[in-house]
Amino acid sequence: MNASVSHSVRYVQIDGDDAGQRIDNFLIRRLKGVPKVRIYRMLRRGEVRLNGARADPRQRLAAGDSVRIPPVRTAHLSAPAVPGQPLIAGLDRRVLYEDERLLVIDKPSGLAVHGGSGIQLGLIEALRVGRSERFLELAHRLDRDTSGCLMIAKSRAALSELHRLLRERRMRKSYELLVSGPWPRRQTVVERPLLRFVTAAGERRVRVSAQGKPARTTFNVLRECAAASWLSARLHSGRTHQIRVHAASSGHPVLGEDKYGTTASKHCSKVAEVNRLCLHAGRLSFEWDGANRRFEAPLPPVFAESWTRLSGEAVGSDSV
Repeated sequence: MNASVSHSVRYVQIDGDDAGQRIDNFLIRRLKGVPKVRIYRMLRRGEVRLNGARADPRQRLAAGDSVRIPPVRTAHLSAPAVPGQPLIAGLDRRVLYEDERLLVIDKPSGLAVHGGSGIQLGLIEALRVGRSERFLELAHRLDRDTSGCLMIAKSRAALSELHRLLRERRMRKSYELLVSGPWPRRQTVVERPLLRFVTAAGERRVRVSAQGKPARTTFNVLRECAAASWLSARLHSGRTHQIRVHAASSGHPVLGEDKYGTTASKHCSKVAEVNRLCLHAGRLSFEWDGANRRFEAPLPPVFAESWTRLSGEAVGSDSV
């Protein structure tokens, strides 16, 4: 058995899905392979900080909280994965914006934002190996199969500022997605509470439930045909799988959906020949360093290609 040491302090922003749980339980789940006795020792010694202050093990987390996690030694059954040069170079080519405090990257579908839960290597680990910055932290998350705009902070102050903007809802995040069937034009807002759960096989899932947390998504139809709809979506909350579950619970799962799909949507995906989840975080806008910033991640070709197969309508890169 080998041991891996995290050599840098990490700052994790608490989102709506982690809010409400005790900080000791959060750390136990987050730090896989770290003995519980070590986690409680870190808390007693003040190595873990909650919003800059010492954290009591029984404190409950709230959305927007910032948790400082010190370097820890984690046991691994095998050597940690090391990103190859093609992955590092590929991520460099996907940088949409960079300054001394902020990095915005077009995350590819199929790449997790961080390792964990059976995934040895994620985007942030690859960036830390391939770049010279001493501080790189995710400011938010995207599902593994979702592509598009992802923010990485290059300093602790930048991370705090991005978290504040997210917490105060001063960021606008827009997505594009393909769903099966004709979406009802009058249904522009889906507001249904979402509850996370774990299947018998250990998979994380989400369902609509009165016991869940409030979630609101705005959808707009960009194109439609008999078989499918091309939508834009705007999040008003940040729940796990929110767009995917709100679309599926409306009777129109996202094409390429492997968790919340139906027989009809899987047939539609097969006809469209999609090989990934058709959900893309295309636009991100907020005020940064005194200027209004707008970042755009190019729409993956699979969207236009799949739409042509479904509708017979050719779509140019600037048509939507």
